[in-house]
Amino acid sequence: MDAVRFRLRQLRYSRRTEQAYVFWIRGFIAFHRRKHPREMGERQVADYLSHLAVERQVAAATQTQAKAALEFLYRHVLNQPLEPLEGVRQPHKPPRVPVVLAVSEVRVLFNLLDGAERLCAMLMYGSGLRLLECVSLRLKDVDIARREIVVRAGKGGKDRRTPLADSCIPALQRQLEFAKAQSASDARHGVQRTDIGEALARKYPKIHTSLSWAYVFPAGRTLTDDDGIRRRHHLHETVVQKAVKQAVQRAGIAKRATCHSFRHSFATHLLESGADIRTVQELLGHTDLRTTMIYTHVLNKGGLGVRSPADRL
Repeated sequence: MDAVRFRLRQLRYSRRTEQAYVFWIRGFIAFHRRKHPREMGERQVADYLSHLAVERQVAAATQTQAKAALEFLYRHVLNQPLEPLEGVRQPHKPPRVPVVLAVSEVRVLFNLLDGAERLCAMLMYGSGLRLLECVSLRLKDVDIARREIVVRAGKGGKDRRTPLADSCIPALQRQLEFAKAQSASDARHGVQRTDIGEALARKYPKIHTSLSWAYVFPAGRTLTDDDGIRRRHHLHETVVQKAVKQAVQRAGIAKRATCHSFRHSFATHLLESGADIRTVQELLGHTDLRTTMIYTHVLNKGGLGVRSPADRL
């Protein structure tokens, strides 16, 4: 497992991907009674993936992630690339449409939130950010003068630019002042930042005291790593998730709305206002246009964009 982690970091995979791949590789080894992966191959991998689908009843995306982890293990760690897998049972993948909030529902939720949680919700809706992209923003990524946010290494490792809504600016400016003050205090007390690689730290020796690399949403507490260094992470995603969940319940919204619903609503409302779907694709950071096309099915025109015949009655 040390070799797996080393290879993942060498190839610059994200920390989240590392955690997920390690989890599935451990599960694969445990499923086969701790047999070494070198002694196994395509048949054992297919058996494990089928077990996930049939016994564990995981989602299709989850099985795909587990498959990617095992393919990485055999290709990049063991240097024994797998042949095409045969006989893998696939999970049932019913078509889903995203949960989209009405403008009035978005307004109600904003009124029920406050502080950093409210600003995060505003940015997710106003700029189409994913939750992790929002809470991990750094000061250098926000350009108020240009009304722009730069998302660094988003899903798939891609960078993109997205608009910053004017309505977010007053609250964002207050948050930036707070983040600057927190950064100055951390610099005085020797508190470093998280998610800064060793190579980057060598290239920029003062990176841990630079305002540019401070989190816009710093965590309230510091942590001490294995080397005894105090670090400050960004606001944890669960803080925002819990606040949004409580706001949805208090608002009496029956939809299964989550933080990601703000991003869905951003895309849908842009298309409703006449935005070009290619532009929306760029703003969301989708590689495939078909991923963006799902929002054309939830436009404010009834099911699949048609009028019901009952409207003629």
